[in-house]
Amino acid sequence: MANPNIVNVTTINGGNAGFNLSATTTDTLMTVSGSGVIVKINRITIANVDGSSAANVDLFIDGLGSGAAGVTTTGADATLVLLDTPIYMMEGDILKGGASAAGDLDLFISYDVIS
Repeated sequence: MANPNIVNVTTINGGNAGFNLSATTTDTLMTVSGSGVIVKINRITIANVDGSSAANVDLFIDGLGSGAAGVTTTGADATLVLLDTPIYMMEGDILKGGASAAGDLDLFISYDVIS
């Protein structure tokens, strides 16, 4: 697992990704692949789209590049900011997650791919 030096980068491409979470809390949502690539996660929000029932979200980064980090939070028929301070995912890191009830939660991620 490489930890690229981001002082002399050649490209920074912004991106967004949206997911309707399943009830499998280990679904792969995003994987950092490619040598010399790092992903800067800028913001993660979650919205309860069920309309009547609360649901839990599990979100974590699995990989040796950053170590294991876990976030578990609860939202009820609302939008919740899970992350608004940037974090970095290294080569080989995998963002995984899911919901306590399939289809109840929409996850939105804003990120930059740096290489």
